[in-house]
Amino acid sequence: MTAFAPDSLVLNRKLPLWYQVSQSLRASILGRTPDASLRLPTEEQLAAHYGVSVLTMRQALKELEEEGLISRHRRRGTFIEPGARRSTPRRLLGSIDAIVAQQSGERTTVLGHGPAPVPGELAEYFPDLPEIVAYRRLRRDGESGEPTNWAENAVLPELAAAVDPADLERWPMTKVLRDVVGVRISRITDTVEARLADPETAGLLQVPLLSPILHYTGVTYDEDGRVVDVARIRYRGDRFSFTVTVEAH
Repeated sequence: MTAFAPDSLVLNRKLPLWYQVSQSLRASILGRTPDASLRLPTEEQLAAHYGVSVLTMRQALKELEEEGLISRHRRRGTFIEPGARRSTPRRLLGSIDAIVAQQSGERTTVLGHGPAPVPGELAEYFPDLPEIVAYRRLRRDGESGEPTNWAENAVLPELAAAVDPADLERWPMTKVLRDVVGVRISRITDTVEARLADPETAGLLQVPLLSPILHYTGVTYDEDGRVVDVARIRYRGDRFSFTVTVEAH
């Protein structure tokens, strides 16, 4: 069994540190390899890894414990819950790691990828670009195998050349672009709206035609202001909810 190793994190001082750490650790937990250890490093080790205080780390772990992803045992340590399931709404406070966490942890099948004309509804994001590289993926619940959402990504061709489709079976596109390809992401703009399932979506998600779904659009920008990826994800309406929290400081 391999040791559990959390991903690295660049902290944004404008957001609560405990929140950023909890979301990064959450993504690492949900995206871990099947043979990874269920035992987490100690609070002190995790705090040193993320460069935060033990108090901040403790607050981050409390968030994950309340979600049911981990359990903490005095004198024994902190452990990942092997049967933990994503059932609570996602709280998005503006962290890219929150987006990565929201997308992590499911069984993903790459349905196809390759060059494609820029879809008409995405033309505003890719002006004067005749083609993008499209990726289609189906995600299933890690335990039941039930389809939960399917995603389409439109990626700049020069970046797609460095994307290994095998990585997309383990990680979200956001993480692959940032941590594997090396894109310096500046922001992601999210839109979530209610729609009715079209024939393709109904077939992939195994829901009745015209049943409610949540349609998510995420537009990812690099530090030069370019759109590098547009994700369109269709979620089963009975499986997902999103919560956005605005905090005053």
